[in-house]
Amino acid sequence: MAAVRIDGKAMAEEIKQQLIKEVEELKAKGVTPHMALILVGDAEDSALYVRSKAKNCEAVGGFAEVHHLPEDTTIDQLMALVDKLNRDDKVHGILVQLPLPHHLHQYEKQVMNAILPEKDVDAFHPVNIGNMVIGDKCYLGVTAYACIRILENLGIDFKGKHAVVVGWSIEIGKPVTVLLFEKGCAVTLVHPDSDFVPYTKQADIIVTEVGRPRAITGDMIKPGAIVIDTGSNFVDGKSIGDVDYDSAAQVAGYITPVPGGVGPMRIIMLIYNLVLAAKQKAGAC
Repeated sequence: MAAVRIDGKAMAEEIKQQLIKEVEELKAKGVTPHMALILVGDAEDSALYVRSKAKNCEAVGGFAEVHHLPEDTTIDQLMALVDKLNRDDKVHGILVQLPLPHHLHQYEKQVMNAILPEKDVDAFHPVNIGNMVIGDKCYLGVTAYACIRILENLGIDFKGKHAVVVGWSIEIGKPVTVLLFEKGCAVTLVHPDSDFVPYTKQADIIVTEVGRPRAITGDMIKPGAIVIDTGSNFVDGKSIGDVDYDSAAQVAGYITPVPGGVGPMRIIMLIYNLVLAAKQKAGAC
């Protein structure tokens, strides 16, 4: 029996409708969620992501301002803009689109750390990451949180499930490991360059961040497992997941497609964090 295809678009739409109501309540108090997006250079994929984030912000009633800086922007100019936005009380969230142009790569960590933790809606700041690990109030990384919300929407009982996370980044692999553990899972974090097959074959839940198209096939999956594919690998102009969907869908119980699975949820969780930032600034939570 084929796996249930998880509809990330439908899940994201439900959250969007709730956020619209929350934004209406904030606007009635004179507060409009305001996100500043910084794009450096002319990379079309980065520009596409920024437009999508701005569009989703405005779709719930928020305000998005895009700062498109030229390719030859210096680190001092970029840091000055971040500082200006930090000091702007109207701005609730700041997002710097990565990767930065090549001459700024070495400064990416410096730039992200310069964003005030309360405006760090992408949840990359060490304060937000540290608070997540110790269980304190913070923004949660949008992709990791998207994975958890998808699993929650499926109504599964996390306690005692064996979750295997194939990935190690601070954006997905590490935070989703912490969040799954807090939910009661036994979690195995596996490096994508290692032999992860013995682990995925035992997993009740698999979250992938392999970075290689179709790296996980149906014969690597435990029958009935839930497969959450965060991969986005471009092959012949198409977005392909880390999981070979066709073979995996013959074995898994639930599976996210690429596109249409984690992607829509990732973006709406960014807007969720922005609305949360505005509510906190307004003293509404």
